Amino acid sequence: MLLAIIGLIVLLILAYQAFVNFSPSFGGDVSSEMQKQYEKSPNYNKGKFYNEKKEVPEDMSFGQMLKLSRKFFFTKVPNGSPSKDLKVEKVDSVDIADYNGETRLIWFGHSTFLLQVDDKNVLLDPMFGNVPAPHPWLGSGRFSEELPIAIEKLPKIDAIVISHDHYDHLDYESIEKLKEKVDMFYTPLGVGVHLKKWGVEDNRIVELDWWEEVNHEGLLLACTPAQHFSGRKFGNRQSTLWSSWVIKSNSKNIFFSGDSGYGDHFKTIGAKYGPFDFAMMECGQYNENWADIHMMPEETAQASADLSAQTFMPIHWGAFKLALHSWTDPIERVSKKAKELQLPMIAPEIGASIVLDNLPQENIEWWER
Repeated sequence: MLLAIIGLIVLLILAYQAFVNFSPSFGGDVSSEMQKQYEKSPNYNKGKFYNEKKEVPEDMSFGQMLKLSRKFFFTKVPNGSPSKDLKVEKVDSVDIADYNGETRLIWFGHSTFLLQVDDKNVLLDPMFGNVPAPHPWLGSGRFSEELPIAIEKLPKIDAIVISHDHYDHLDYESIEKLKEKVDMFYTPLGVGVHLKKWGVEDNRIVELDWWEEVNHEGLLLACTPAQHFSGRKFGNRQSTLWSSWVIKSNSKNIFFSGDSGYGDHFKTIGAKYGPFDFAMMECGQYNENWADIHMMPEETAQASADLSAQTFMPIHWGAFKLALHSWTDPIERVSKKAKELQLPMIAPEIGASIVLDNLPQENIEWWER
């Protein structure tokens, strides 16, 4: 019996290694030469990146991880997903390609946006796939069968901005379909290793540490802190950096949170780069067991106030089931807190055109439909 158990474990390990070696979705690995370069970063030590709070994320034992995994996969969550396919607003490819108006965004659900600013197209955390996992069997599908526009119909992209390397923010198949029409990729330190593995040339990738800035044809892109972690497979946890982003044009100042737990960094970013005309703020896929790396909805509203955001939009919800709350819990709770704090908040439907100079004055509770 003992030999049989050992044999099964060995077989599973070999199967996993084969899966990782032959599946490109896992991305690349940070080399020893790159690690030496990252040692210059104040956020890096002994092969890993760290949050400002060194104890975040909390380390769990193998037993705790198994218990949490079992709870996640076998707990039935009431209203965990929409009862029917979510309908999205369709976007015309010609309208996107020929657009030269005021700064606007189009939300694809979760954390993916197309930002059109100063005659430039910028994609944020491009995840257009159906399942945020290395294989379709390892995750649940998107809430909507269709996207506002097919990825193949997107126009030339001036820049892609990536917050971190988790599957729900950096998708292999999306990059494969996009890479030939993208000028530049901007990522936190280390994330470029995945892009290189997928065929993106070095000269089109710019990696930044927290508080570093780059100018892309008149757009200021600042890599700013977040409280999260990284990794796409066993053994490379925290080998790449995670971040939020500031995007500043001649007329608009925009904040993109990426994934983050609540912390003092929001006030620090607000003091350095704020106030912001618009902030896209993580709100979804939370749980008390991982509150240090994902904000509760009430914290999302407070973080927006800390940033001095004139208007904020809850993101990281509306597309996938990645936690044990109902799919509408994030928007219901953050809406209530925003009203309490008297913070302007918008909650558009997926695919809606979000023109920053003409934001809706009140929210239509489309999720109730």
